[in-house]
Amino acid sequence: MPKFCANLTMLFNEHDFLDRFAHARRAGFEGVEFLFPYAFAKEEIARRLADNGLTQVLHNMPAGDWAKGERGLAILPDRRSEFRAGVAQAIDYAAALGCGQVNCLVGVAPEGADPARLRETLVENLAHAAAELKRAGLRLLIEPINTRDIPGFYLNGTVQALALMDEVGSDNLFLQYDIYHMQIMEGDLAPTLQAHLSRIAHIQIADTPGRHEPGTGEINYPFLFDHLDRLGYAGWVGCEYKPAGRTTEGLGWFEQARTQAQPSRRKSA
Repeated sequence: MPKFCANLTMLFNEHDFLDRFAHARRAGFEGVEFLFPYAFAKEEIARRLADNGLTQVLHNMPAGDWAKGERGLAILPDRRSEFRAGVAQAIDYAAALGCGQVNCLVGVAPEGADPARLRETLVENLAHAAAELKRAGLRLLIEPINTRDIPGFYLNGTVQALALMDEVGSDNLFLQYDIYHMQIMEGDLAPTLQAHLSRIAHIQIADTPGRHEPGTGEINYPFLFDHLDRLGYAGWVGCEYKPAGRTTEGLGWFEQARTQAQPSRRKSA
């Protein structure tokens, strides 16, 4: 079975953020991710990771004013300096947390903006970020997101994301493939994963409709987990879903996945 990491922005919300690390470890997770660490001192987050023996798998670059609906700065021509400052801040936190990859939410395209200028800005910003992260020994990721949850989000499909990566032309730019978002936008999950696995650095999961636990909706997650094993995917799978109830009450799918993985591990030992 894949390596699962708990998204602490969404899971264990019954507890204060800094207390979620211990609860994730207690539930059996060995890695964690979250949207943004910047409201907390990096030293305190690093301590929680070390105290609980957890790997910091992923966090996002600063994405603007989240409360006001901003979902990324990379596409905004008048925010280039703010974007570059965010790149530096993301690197600073990643280095302190031992996190090897950072995701860039590209943003919502402003209404009436010149598409060519938006694209030029985005390509330039991603090239800058990819180079800066490479110097720091980190990978840069971009993520297509469905336009139902975030109307107007610029990057919303796999082929579009791969074309953007080709245009940027960096060997340090990878795809973050969120199964939930891509089931909504395009489906065809298993063939897409197989065709583009070499360019996928991180995978995230939630079921649809509802964005709840695997097994609560239409996606055949047991098949996809086996599919990832057959493909030899060695990265992490981030559990970025909204628990339908208390987090621990909805972890039956996780326990089942781990139990099913045990016989194969014993056989290979």
